[in-house]
Amino acid sequence: MIIAGIITEALLYLCFSLLMGTFLTSLVWSQFKPDIKVPKGVLMAAAGGIGIFSFVPVLQLILYLYQDVGLGQTFQSVLFTFEVGKAWVLTYLLSNLLFIYIIWFDYRSKRLYALVGVFITFIMILALGWSSHASSLDQWKGFIAHSAHFTAVSIWIGILITVSWFSKNSHNWLNFLKWFTPVALICLMITIGTGLVLMAFVVDFKDYANSWMVPYGQALLIKHLLILPLVVYAGVNSVLIQRKLKTDAEFNPVPWTRIESAVILLIFAATAALGQQSPPHDIEMTVKSGVSKLFAMFYQGQIDSALPVQMTVNITGISLGVVAFLFLALTVLSYIKRSSAALSFLMSILFVVSTYLSLLLSIK
Repeated sequence: MIIAGIITEALLYLCFSLLMGTFLTSLVWSQFKPDIKVPKGVLMAAAGGIGIFSFVPVLQLILYLYQDVGLGQTFQSVLFTFEVGKAWVLTYLLSNLLFIYIIWFDYRSKRLYALVGVFITFIMILALGWSSHASSLDQWKGFIAHSAHFTAVSIWIGILITVSWFSKNSHNWLNFLKWFTPVALICLMITIGTGLVLMAFVVDFKDYANSWMVPYGQALLIKHLLILPLVVYAGVNSVLIQRKLKTDAEFNPVPWTRIESAVILLIFAATAALGQQSPPHDIEMTVKSGVSKLFAMFYQGQIDSALPVQMTVNITGISLGVVAFLFLALTVLSYIKRSSAALSFLMSILFVVSTYLSLLLSIK
């Protein structure tokens, strides 16, 4: 059930991003974007997917509780008394409304139609934020932080995925980067700021390394490591490619933006994995119930929940750190040397693996 939860939650993020990105790019004048055509079927699948995939957390809660009072009563109780259930009912109704709206109205014919699509998608994001874990801990602060975080991600990633995978050509790419680069930068800053707020709800910053001992902390670490090559690709796709297009109008930037979107899908998966783990509000108590299998695989010392995780300098950790830096440099160099974008993606994954091993093998 955990694997299914990770897959469906990652797909949920993708559905939101596709809808938000498609509707927003439709609001942009044609001379400021490449020729884009997102089939209606894709948008209908995304709208329907939100209604289906957002039900998985509700289903997990029902399956967890139903043995006490029965399936029917539990189903009714979760849907109409739990915030996650009530939020899903609203999300399901809105996703069906959006599904029908996409069939009846061509979002490409009038900007007003696309604007309505943005509005409905945003309301569904708010419903998701209202039922989030952060909102259950601090209703308004958690709701605002989660909603702002998810909105910024959906805008940034949605536009990127839409342009990367549904552009018919790379026309007007330079004009596109002139407005998308500052938009992406603003969304990145909002994502980082709200992400730190959301992280503080679950893990005290001083316990960040200690959280690596539990599955939630491992997923959080991997997500943070994946963000580093994402930032590098963002720099390549904005600064370096913008310079390249000024001197070579025939250069095709699409493969590089697709690689960036591939890294984003991995981050979606890591984020989904976080949602399937118990948040370690008390690290010591969580460790007593069991440590992460990944942590136990690489840390061969005695695990004591009362002792904090400490980093030490050793030749293995330093060597892997140097290797990680070289992989990151090769990620950028592969663009400069006009190598395959797929090779650059492999270098970025090896950077994440090397950095992860460097950290885990430096623990004492």
